[in-house]
Amino acid sequence: MSAQHHHHHGHSHGHLTGAMLSRDEQRAAARQLSLAMVALGLLLLGLLWRWLSPAQEGVAQMLLGVASLLVAVPVLRSGWSSLRHPSLHGITDQLIALAMLGAWATGDLMTAALLPIIMIFGHILEERSVIGSQEAIDALGRLTRSQARRIEADGSVREVDNGQLRPGDQVEVRAGDRVPADGRVLDGQASLDTAPITGESVPLEARAGLDVYGGAINLDGLLRIEVTRTGEESTLGKVIALMQRAERSKPPITRLLERYAGRYMVLVLLIAAVTWFITNDAQAMLAVLVAACPCALVLSAPATAIAGIAVAARHGILIRSSAFLEELADLTSLVVDKTGTLTHGALRLQSILSVTGDEPPALRQLAASLGAASSHPVSRALAALVPHDAYHPLADIRERQGLGVIAETSQGEAALGRPELFKQLGIVTPAVPEHDGPIAGLALDGRFRAWLLLADSLRPEASQALAELRQLGLGRQLLLTGDRQSVADTVAREVGIGEVSAQALPEDKLRRVNQEIAKGFRPLVVGDGINDSLALKAGVVGVAMGAGGADIALASADVVLIGSDLRRLGTCVRLSRQCRRTLQVNVLIGLGWTLAIVAAAAFGLLGAAGAMIAAVLHNLSTLLVLANAGRLLRFDESLGQARASEPVALTVA
Repeated sequence: MSAQHHHHHGHSHGHLTGAMLSRDEQRAAARQLSLAMVALGLLLLGLLWRWLSPAQEGVAQMLLGVASLLVAVPVLRSGWSSLRHPSLHGITDQLIALAMLGAWATGDLMTAALLPIIMIFGHILEERSVIGSQEAIDALGRLTRSQARRIEADGSVREVDNGQLRPGDQVEVRAGDRVPADGRVLDGQASLDTAPITGESVPLEARAGLDVYGGAINLDGLLRIEVTRTGEESTLGKVIALMQRAERSKPPITRLLERYAGRYMVLVLLIAAVTWFITNDAQAMLAVLVAACPCALVLSAPATAIAGIAVAARHGILIRSSAFLEELADLTSLVVDKTGTLTHGALRLQSILSVTGDEPPALRQLAASLGAASSHPVSRALAALVPHDAYHPLADIRERQGLGVIAETSQGEAALGRPELFKQLGIVTPAVPEHDGPIAGLALDGRFRAWLLLADSLRPEASQALAELRQLGLGRQLLLTGDRQSVADTVAREVGIGEVSAQALPEDKLRRVNQEIAKGFRPLVVGDGINDSLALKAGVVGVAMGAGGADIALASADVVLIGSDLRRLGTCVRLSRQCRRTLQVNVLIGLGWTLAIVAAAAFGLLGAAGAMIAAVLHNLSTLLVLANAGRLLRFDESLGQARASEPVALTVA
């Protein structure tokens, strides 16, 4: 819409001052918006005056003049700068500036004030999408800055900023802390939640000798880590760097009008010149200039966008960039993350394999009671199986770090944990069953009772949503996940995805998305974690899951699903196609009407007050465009109830 925020992008320092820049831009946008509001007020006042006391035309003209002067400054400035740095946006600026000067010359102050006001509202819309990507990079930076507990040479622990860590330093990571930098575990045992970085749903069991990523969260246990990579070198640092690169390489959305804008400008000036040459009538020439000003055209996109954004918000879809106007409608492939996107990202009990023929309800109750005594993710999933007041009374609870929980019950000693725990306790267990996901064993009074198999559960609407996207033409679907191949294959089979790429790190995801684009596909990328933020940026359109998604993914996506219901993806595509049809009609109205008035003006059909009449007719076309965009607001899709989101009934072997 404008050359306004394009100046910043040329400079190399733009990225370092990313955050400041967006604040400046926000300030500039706010300033322009308030100017436009004041001008609009004066304009209405002037028209009211003209209508109430036609005799005092001078006062009305003065009000309109002041209004047009207020908004003239930014318009002439951006028109001038678009001559210096030619950009697609600039043509509209130039024409508007030109028509404004023309309108002034003919004394048509109403048009002179209206054109720029409309244009400024257009700017503001475009601005929002630029500001969003900067937020994302800031959020990532905040994630990486934190305190670390460094172990000094004399064995004391000092809190330092993790920017001060160097490879070779030793740090301790307590339960609940983030791992400050990439490193290797020297000592200790703990479960790490790496979902923010790798998207792995099942916590990583860290023990001596294992490499861990900065940014992972320690869920339990105490670790001692030797730092191996810091800052830019670390996994998260690479993610940030890549993200800034992806941010710069995103293609600017070029509008239909802008492709031919240069020729349009030349054409208008030619017609105006020829008109003047033939009729020798300044009024007719200015009528051409005023009529040719692509007001309705300029408005067609923002008006459609505002309507589209409003409708989407009503459907629980937050739209952060105007990509959906064009891009969403042409997608041909889908790249989707597993954990937290297709699945809930939380563990649930899948089945109980009872060994002794006990009844599952009793086993569930026992497992839940023991689970409640520990903070391990597996325990947490089990603790939710029965309500709190149904727990067994437990005494003398002992948690074995990274292995499980032991406690006394009225029926003897109970134990819940991984297979190794029972070896330590000397309890004989049957063979561990084949299963993708965590397995816990349960023993009571020295006898092994059951295996509990847990898994991340699929969202109930996932397969329906993907089938819908296939119908909409996104036939090529790819599952990208940081999880293991076997897990990924199972999920892909259930939802009907053909291609799977497992154990993918953020860079791999980015690479896959870029390969898709290189092959000529237009991928829709759907994800939720930090590890997806790169891919979200690189995709033609990125969609983030709103509930429980990481801030950074939300900030780097073009679209956020507030309720995380995957069926809204279909709604997005359909709404976008509707928006695009509306936009095309609007562009046609804008162009057709404009050309008609230009022709009429050029042939002198508009009479003596040509420019005035041209302006009135011209404002009519603007109203038509607005009315057409308003039709979008009727778009409504309610979702049928998803099948009950209860996981499959528990089976007992």
